[in-house]
This record gives sequence, structure tokens and C-alpha cells, in this order.
Amino acid sequence: MSLVARIAKLACLGAFLAVPQISTAETLGDALISAYRNSNLLEQNRAVLRAADEDVAQAVSSLRPVISFSASGTYANVAGIDGLSTSVGLTGQMTLYDFGRNKASVAAAKASVLATRQALIGVEQSVLLTAVRAYVLVRQTQEVVLLREANVRLIGQELREAQDRFELGEITRTDVSIAEAQLARARSELAGAQGDFMIARENYKLAVGNYPGQLSVPPRSPAIPRTIEEAREIALRTHPKILQSQHQVTAVEANLERAKAEFGPSLQGSASISDGRGAVERQALTLQLNQTIYAGGRTSSIYRQALAQRDITRAQLQQAAAVVTQGVGEAWANLAVASASIEASDRQIRSAQTAFDGVKQEAELGSRTTLDVLDAEQDLLDARTNRLIAESSRYSGVYALLSSMGLMTASHLQLGIPTYDPEAYYNAVKNAPATSSQGKRLDKVLKAIGK
Repeated sequence: MSLVARIAKLACLGAFLAVPQISTAETLGDALISAYRNSNLLEQNRAVLRAADEDVAQAVSSLRPVISFSASGTYANVAGIDGLSTSVGLTGQMTLYDFGRNKASVAAAKASVLATRQALIGVEQSVLLTAVRAYVLVRQTQEVVLLREANVRLIGQELREAQDRFELGEITRTDVSIAEAQLARARSELAGAQGDFMIARENYKLAVGNYPGQLSVPPRSPAIPRTIEEAREIALRTHPKILQSQHQVTAVEANLERAKAEFGPSLQGSASISDGRGAVERQALTLQLNQTIYAGGRTSSIYRQALAQRDITRAQLQQAAAVVTQGVGEAWANLAVASASIEASDRQIRSAQTAFDGVKQEAELGSRTTLDVLDAEQDLLDARTNRLIAESSRYSGVYALLSSMGLMTASHLQLGIPTYDPEAYYNAVKNAPATSSQGKRLDKVLKAIGK
């Protein structure tokens, strides 16, 4: 049996012994589900979204009356006469007309919520893509360790054979030393591969939430567009970075309308009633029209600032589209490079196999040295390692392309688990509930999301 055949046999045997039955292996889907459920980044940004939802509730509250209650008591001694007076009062105030200031604030808050939802989707994409890369890297480094272990065993066997041949006088001490040096090198490379595997395990725990067990072979990679143009068209329609920028433009335009409305007056109404011991009962209705005549240029500055913010967000939208388009092109190119690397590695393996077989036969005839054999073996091992790395890059590259298109989400990947509903909390607070049936509904929503 040739040396390479023995390498392949030992590697396959090691993989077989290390892999339990498939029913106990952890799948890529399992890893993605764990990453989705355990991600601190997702939890953090869900809280950010809930905070943005409350901005809508606060903006809505500005359209409603403000009702306040007051009570007072006064004790006084005047000319030796004690006196106690008390009063209670109830006051309600409401903005009747403000040229659309408050409505613009509500519109801006709602657009900001939509932008924050897209930011959350962007985080979800990053979390899931990181989990895929961590899964693939663990498998890749594990397989490299198996190759390195097989290589150490076989070079050790080569060393023993060299020592036997040296004792028989067929080769010199130099050949034995060369084999010893190659064994030391193989052990060093094995230690490096084992270190890479340990690092990959730590990255996996960070990405997924637990250390990897036995990982099963990744499933067939998801379908991708046939052309880069089609991929870019999808990205421009669906990528969360672009959609987030669009909603940010809408929010800034609403703020611009609010700044414009500040030049107009506002009309407020109030009603109050008070009564108490020692006080005269009083009822009042008040209408108040306010108009700022001069504010030192502040109102005009706010309006100009809003105009500048609109220009900023419009430019950001254009830049987001350019960045997303570039990202698709980069992901597409990386995928093409990985596919080409696989083909090149396959050719390299075939050539290295042929070269090794030839060198091995020539060494048995005495026309090649031990160094030639070990060098040919190393070339074959390097080719197989490069093949593993290229295959991992290609597989991860498919998911990177999906992410660049805005499709690296739990729903698109069909993970089959309940996903976070961004509208549940929003629907519970959008009308600014206090203690009411809506408040009870909010309690149920918080309980459902574990808060």
C-alpha cells in the first residue's frame, strides 16, 4: 500500500472513530438556532428597538390633554387669630392647533422605529453569518488536525523504516536525520493545527452560545442568483442598510416639517376648577394664542439645521446603496475565487499524488533520497489542506453573498423557530397606554419576550 493511500486510510479511520451516529451530531441548523436564541447583540438591539417604540408613545402623548391635580393647605396666625385654609384643584391643558408640530413629531418617531427595525435585521444577519463561519471553521480545523495527526504517524513510520535501512547499510545517517527533522516539523504543524482548532472552538462558543460537540457535515448550501446583476437588484430592494437609510430620510423630512411649523403660532386651551375651605370656588376656561416674534435667530437656525440633516441623510442613502452594491460584488468575487481554488486544488492533488507515487518508486530503486520522498509527501499534504480551506471558503462565501443581499435572516433560512416580532411591543405602546386594558396587554407582551 502506498504512503498516500495509508494517509487517506488513517484520516478516514480517524474521522470515522471521532464521528458518532448522525442523530447525535450537531447540525448547522442547530448552531444557527442557538446563535439566534442566545445572542446578546440581538437582545441588546431588541431593547434599543423597544426604546424607539416608546418615542412614538411619547410623541402621541403630546397630542392629548395634560390633566393635573393640586391640593394645598395653609395655616396662618393673624393678629392672634388662627386660620386654616385648604383648596383642591383640577386643571386640564391641551394644544388645539400648532401648525402640525406634534403630528410631525409623531411621523418622525414612527419613521425612526422603522429604521431601527432594519438595524435590528442587520444585526441578525451579522449574528447568523458569524455562526455559519464559526461552524465551518471548527469543522475545517478539526479535519486539518486529522490530516496532521495522520501525517505525524506516517512520517514516524518512515523514520523507523529509515533507521532499519540505515542499520542494514542501505542509506546514510543523513537520511535518518532528514526523516527526524521532517517528523519534528510535522509535530510542530500538528501543534499549530490543534491550536487553531482550540481557537475555533472559542469563537464558536462566542457566536453560538456553547462549545461545539460533534458537528455534522453541513447541508447543501442555499440557492443563490445566477448572475451578479440579479444579486445586486435583490440587494437594492431588500438590504436592511438601504431600507434603514430610507426610513431615516423620512424621519428627517418629518423633522424638517416640524422645524418649519415653529415659525407659526400655537393655540392652547385649558380648563380648571378649584374649591376648598377658606377659598372661593373657581371655574375657568382659557384660550391662549402664542407666537414667537423674536428668538435671537434660534428658530431660523433650527430650520437650516433640519435642511442640512435632510441633505446628510439623502447622501447617506446614496452611499448605503453604493456600499451594498460593492459588498455584493466583493462577496461574488470571493465566491468565484473559492470555487476556482477548489478546482486548482483538485488539480494540485492529482499532480502531487502522481509525483509522490513516482518519487516513492524511484526511491525504492535507489534513484531518489528520503528527502525527496518526504518533500513529495509534504506537497501532497499541503494540497489536501488547501482543498479543505478552499471548500470552507466557498461554503461560507455562499452565506456571505446572502448577507450582502440582505437575505441572511432566520425567516429566509427557514430555521423553523418562533422569531422575534418587532410589532408586538410597538402595537402595545403606540397609543401611549397608561393603566388600562392596553397596559395589561403590554404586560403580556413583556412576559412573552421574557421581560
